Amino acid sequence: MSDDGGFGPYTCALDAGMTVVGGKWKALILWALRDRPLRFGALRREVGAISEKMLIQQLKELQAYGVVHRESYHEVPPRVEYSMTPSGKALLDALDPLGDWAEEHREQILTR
Repeated sequence: MSDDGGFGPYTCALDAGMTVVGGKWKALILWALRDRPLRFGALRREVGAISEKMLIQQLKELQAYGVVHRESYHEVPPRVEYSMTPSGKALLDALDPLGDWAEEHREQILTR
């Protein structure tokens, strides 16, 4: 790809987008945050079998990409909530067709 407004180290837009949601957990984290902000513990329960360390790492990456927002409230006890940014909501909307595809091809996926 040329340097004239391309995608830098990425081969194309899809490559760049998959970097943001790549891996096992990121799309599941975004899905968990789709309707409302969640505190860390609630988010971990919602996502499932993710370790605390992995959830922290994935949240930091999603924040760095600007798709998740971390709000820290100065209360006792301290409270932190995670929510999707407008960019995160747009990303989740973009992933909807992938979910539709998986639903349509469920048998093919499950019999692999």
